[in-house]
Amino acid sequence: MKKVKIILEMIKFEHSIFALPFAFLGAVLGSLIIEGNWPTLMEWVWITLAMVGARSAAMALNRLIDAQIDQANPRTEKRAIPAGQISRTEALIFIGVSFAVLFVAAFQLNMLAVYLLPVAVFFLVFYSYTKRFTWFCHIFLGMTIGIAPLGGWVGATGTLTWEAFVLFIAVAMWTAGFDVIYATQDADYDKDVNLNSIPSHFGIPKALRMAKGFHIISFAAMIALFFVAPLSWIYLAGLLIVGGIMIYEHSLVSPDDLSRVTVAFFTMNGIISMVMLIFSISDLMIL
Repeated sequence: MKKVKIILEMIKFEHSIFALPFAFLGAVLGSLIIEGNWPTLMEWVWITLAMVGARSAAMALNRLIDAQIDQANPRTEKRAIPAGQISRTEALIFIGVSFAVLFVAAFQLNMLAVYLLPVAVFFLVFYSYTKRFTWFCHIFLGMTIGIAPLGGWVGATGTLTWEAFVLFIAVAMWTAGFDVIYATQDADYDKDVNLNSIPSHFGIPKALRMAKGFHIISFAAMIALFFVAPLSWIYLAGLLIVGGIMIYEHSLVSPDDLSRVTVAFFTMNGIISMVMLIFSISDLMIL
């Protein structure tokens, strides 16, 4: 149990709050638009297991692939693998179990979910290597997290229509934006060791402006979702809250003060994902 606790801390299991609500939202919207009803109980269960398995495998892979980089970085040297709390073998076993959960869940949902597994696995694995050769890594992470609502949509409906990609863009650009903010902590280190990121390539002031741009695109996609999905004023009320949180998030950090990056990264974005889910589901249930 001690090892499990260390692994859950290593993969930041609590950060599942970023993607899982959007997977649920994709499942509900897909079911209502395509089939005119809500996902079944077992679809909820298997979609949840698929998302948890996918994210757990991806985060553990990221920690394993970056172990040497983390060991050399003062900010990350105490992570579980560099610190010797978890062995590489133990990490590989956890990754294998997580992928097994994803595969079983996909097979329990529908064949389209199975056919798209290689695409999902490619993104989950390849993301961890992107910062070695491109500052586009933040957008690639956004695309990887953006698979969550697509996965929920496919899992609940067995189809993938263009409306799902509006939600994909919203989540992808939202994720890219807050990942750029998070990466400002390592801008100097990344530059020194030739790792690629927007903050290390363009500098922190420009990186923060680019993060704002990503979030503007994300918010625009969230507005567009209103016009392509059966949503009404309750969703729009939630969207106003989300917009306010995004503005506040960017007010927390500046090129001269990065002390509140953790609050901007985790707390604010965790709230955003929950607000989107609660207001959207409430809208669909009440109206």
